[in-house]
Amino acid sequence: MTRKLRWGVIGAAGINQSVIPAIQASSTGSVTAIASRNLEKAQKAAEKFNIPTAYGSYEEILLDDQIDAVYIPLPNHLHKDWAIRAAQAGKHVLCEKPLALNAEEAQEMVDACAKANVKLAEAFMHRHNPRLERIKEIIASGEIGSIRALHGAFTFNNAQDKNNVRYQANMGGGSVYDVGCYPISLARLIMGSEPTAATAHAFFSTEHDGVDMMCSGLIEFSDQVAMTFDCGMWADFRQTFEILGTEGRIELSQAFLPSPDAADFTVIVKGERREEKVVFQNPYTLQADNFARAILDDQPLLYASQDAVLNMRVIDAVLKSAKEKVRVSLV
Repeated sequence: MTRKLRWGVIGAAGINQSVIPAIQASSTGSVTAIASRNLEKAQKAAEKFNIPTAYGSYEEILLDDQIDAVYIPLPNHLHKDWAIRAAQAGKHVLCEKPLALNAEEAQEMVDACAKANVKLAEAFMHRHNPRLERIKEIIASGEIGSIRALHGAFTFNNAQDKNNVRYQANMGGGSVYDVGCYPISLARLIMGSEPTAATAHAFFSTEHDGVDMMCSGLIEFSDQVAMTFDCGMWADFRQTFEILGTEGRIELSQAFLPSPDAADFTVIVKGERREEKVVFQNPYTLQADNFARAILDDQPLLYASQDAVLNMRVIDAVLKSAKEKVRVSLV
């Protein structure tokens, strides 16, 4: 690789606090510009993160020929439009999760990027955590036996902030979109297959524009294995994942958000506990490097863009089940 990928950021979202420094710390990229619909807001962000250029509109960043790729941390309902517009402008696209509001929108984004010959990736940083390779090795070795069940949980309590975009139905708010997507994504990765059905129950809060503030569900993978999960934005904080086998289990006490401790996990076999230690690497940086190498060195993305469409299919099924109180088949 002879040069760095030049990034533009569309939006001054809070997640930039994690993503922008991670890109700047990468070996493959630099952040060239940031855009907001409010120029002053963009300028403040540019000053904070030492970004050379600030724009007062999203359109301007797409016209900048000094930018190779854009990162889109906008509210969920804006993902499709700006990803497609970026692709049409010749920019590669790293878009925050969930990729879109449904699988149909996600497929439109994938198709538009393919037509424009640009890369598209969903920003699921937890999938870039190096410990996942070690976890898959342990499962493949047979140490915990055959997988019998999975359980994931991701909850937090921010319910008092009622102006938050998470609590705006027309912006793609709700706990399944915001945090339920994580255990669904991880379960699909662990199983290496697609679910066959979903059943869910949710609490839709009239205090929060009718979005799902808590959802519990069951995702069927086969006749033998299912994942149970719960996700919420009005509950005590936790982020856990368990892989239960016939001979043992694997526990992740910090399953999704990055921190040095989140590199580690626990293996329990026949009552004996073993702490697995993995050298921490910032998954946001690893995500940026993988995306950049796919563009600059023509290396494959760790996860193809179509994977985001498949994840959205499951999210669609979970939300349909919760709203209609039915089991939703995915086959």
